[in-house]
Amino acid sequence: MTDPDGYALRPAPGATAPVVRPRRLRTTPAMRAMVREQQVRAGQLILPAFVSEALSEPKPISSMPGVVQHTQDTLKRAAAEAAEAGIGGIMLFGVPAVRDACGTAGVDPSGVLNLAIENVKAEVGDALTVQADLCLDEFTDHGHCGVLAADGSVDNDATLAIYADMARAQAAAGVDVIGPSGMMDGQVAVIRDALDTAGHTDVAILAYGAKYASAFFGPFREAVDSALQGDRRTYQQDPANAREGVRETVLEVEQGADMVMVKPALAYLDVIRRVRDTVGVPVAAYNISGEYAMVEAAAANGWIDRQDAVLETLTSIHRAGADVILTYWATEAAGWLR
Repeated sequence: MTDPDGYALRPAPGATAPVVRPRRLRTTPAMRAMVREQQVRAGQLILPAFVSEALSEPKPISSMPGVVQHTQDTLKRAAAEAAEAGIGGIMLFGVPAVRDACGTAGVDPSGVLNLAIENVKAEVGDALTVQADLCLDEFTDHGHCGVLAADGSVDNDATLAIYADMARAQAAAGVDVIGPSGMMDGQVAVIRDALDTAGHTDVAILAYGAKYASAFFGPFREAVDSALQGDRRTYQQDPANAREGVRETVLEVEQGADMVMVKPALAYLDVIRRVRDTVGVPVAAYNISGEYAMVEAAAANGWIDRQDAVLETLTSIHRAGADVILTYWATEAAGWLR
């Protein structure tokens, strides 16, 4: 009798003990480290961070213990700490003081997000990749990722024109990577053209090709003071569909995406693997707010070991095929990994 790799599972004739003992490679920490198949590196981690225009001091996010809405000053300090920890980058989300139907604050060169890009870039230089979310949901008074048509539906093509303006504004502010997360058809092609024609050919695009209408986004809505009424199921993907996520990812690579995103991560590890096996560009996965909150809540109740659970979570995402991981634990986990 053999296992699938052909190794004998029974003792050899006359033997009284197994010939093959896989436990030999688990005997000591050094042995386990030597044969470890996957190892998350600090440089693969990206820290998502929220900056609010209305605050004079950081505001804790109740559903995400340890995460805050930053002021511009505290955001700079968080970015400097992240750079010192050796992580790969920071992904910025803006929370404006005033919203309107068209998300005007997202395009304004002096708006909260574009100012944050300038400030963080000035603070850390090239020690971190400075990344920014490109979406209207934080900036619209209706909370959708695009502008609305007369019938209340999200107008895909009218939204694309605003995305182009946002891309140019973020690039002018000094962003290294733009993360279009709105799930509008054709968004990458429009953004790439807007960047290139404005001379920003070195700005990379991290495209959200597989972003699902997930129940695990809940705490994020608090983090950005979301005004959303209803849901986003007409543009974010059905959680039951894996092929759809791969198909859209391929389309965004064809349109010029430099990297692609799967979001969320933990409930979609199979999608991460399918995407990794299909495309030739780096694959990122977003360990989202609800996933973070579950681990933090269980650890706070003493049900799990927090550090072990965090590292196991990140390892599972990497093992599934993610080259880059966005996680609220990025700076802290980098210290553990060192």
